[in-house]
Amino acid sequence: MLLQRSSFSLPFPVTFHTFRASNPKFFFAFPSTVFWDNTHSKLPWLRQEFFFFFAFPACMDRATFARSTAFFRDSGNSSPASAALPGGRVDFIDKAESFTYSDFFRDYLLPNHPCVFSAKFTEDWSSRRTWVTCHGKPNFEHLLQEFGEAVVPVANCDLKEYNSNPKEQLPFKEFVEYWREYIGSGYRSSRGCLYLKDWHLSRAFPELDVYSTPVYFSSDWLNEYWDAVAVDDYRFVYMGPKGSWTPFHADVFRSYSWSANICGRKRWLLYPAGHEEFLKDCHGNLPFDVTAPDLRDKRIYPRYSQSQPPLEIIQESGEIVFVPSGWHHQVYNLEDTISINHNWVNGCNVAVMWSFLQDELAAVQREISRWKDPVDERHLQCQLIMKSCTGIDYKEFYNFLKVIAENRVSLLEKGLDEESSSRNASKAAISTLGMLHAVFDLKRTVKVLSSLSANEDFHKLDLTSLSPSPEALLQRLEAAIDAALL
Repeated sequence: MLLQRSSFSLPFPVTFHTFRASNPKFFFAFPSTVFWDNTHSKLPWLRQEFFFFFAFPACMDRATFARSTAFFRDSGNSSPASAALPGGRVDFIDKAESFTYSDFFRDYLLPNHPCVFSAKFTEDWSSRRTWVTCHGKPNFEHLLQEFGEAVVPVANCDLKEYNSNPKEQLPFKEFVEYWREYIGSGYRSSRGCLYLKDWHLSRAFPELDVYSTPVYFSSDWLNEYWDAVAVDDYRFVYMGPKGSWTPFHADVFRSYSWSANICGRKRWLLYPAGHEEFLKDCHGNLPFDVTAPDLRDKRIYPRYSQSQPPLEIIQESGEIVFVPSGWHHQVYNLEDTISINHNWVNGCNVAVMWSFLQDELAAVQREISRWKDPVDERHLQCQLIMKSCTGIDYKEFYNFLKVIAENRVSLLEKGLDEESSSRNASKAAISTLGMLHAVFDLKRTVKVLSSLSANEDFHKLDLTSLSPSPEALLQRLEAAIDAALL
């Protein structure tokens, strides 16, 4: 991002330097010198040790901060709402210049409602140009040149293994060869319908700049944490022929997701959080295919008649679908399609993640209780099994909250570190979203951390390895919030 330096003054003794980015969506300002006298009251957030900046329209404004505080305080909501949309309508966001981060936060994150962003939001991505032919089809020659030697995860959409499609690792060039032959054979193959899914392309090719995360999705705690520990990420590329699909599911940790079509079209079937309960069979299992005729059999699915039809979205090339937290969905590729997907958690749905982990642990505990043979250190075994199934246990969830919280405390105490932000996309995103957002994040972290610290199963673990202790971390976060709100 190219920056042009300028300066301006306000009608009180504070001098600002501003940096106007080459991208007109962003505008930053912070003080080079701060002076106070008795005739001017201190502005909130403006302290000598702070950088003070605005980001328009990227940051959280004061009205949105107040709205979010009231939402979680007055309504007692610890998790996003699960009510269906009035009339089953999904909003279409057309223009980036008239849609701010606060608009998205207020109208879609807090109420947990889906929306679709127009292709204008992705038109500057290089992948929209280089991965796609002039006819709107996958550019196989370019993709082979870029990724031909990579090894990628490929699912077989024609097979069922438990409640998903079985996967194998294939060379990317072999998958493209299959795809071309599949198209040439009228979308038929003895190998079945193969679908490249959950490819960590950003992790495998970090030097490539094929897309940028829209600011609306930049409060992304999952990828912030896993980038910090350098273990994993939740950024994926999907590539599949017409007819490939993903069975009925909700996303990892009941996270949000966003999915951008680089080319092709998708059909989405979405059910609001909680409505999946009507789709369970008599054993409590969710269907593999929510369109299967078996669901109408009351002997197998006794509550299906109480369910509502799903929200249906047809996603065009270049468009982005925002999938709310905990919403189950099923997705079809209507054409040869390439998409980029992120899973993400933030202050609005971190309590949902925590509830999900508690439910997962309870399910493991119920299963182990059926074992006839005694199990040594049963609580540790339960944590181990839960981590193998979900990717995280209670102690790592504590570390997750700690990393997220400490990054925001650092911003409040030290301000914007330009050098650090230029090297770290997550820290840059925290800075861009502003100090009010950092306080909101800390308040939500304190809420969940307090619940974790009081949890009986958490206290059964050896917590001496945690640094700082949960109690000390809570005290530090509460002090940081108090200081920021003075």
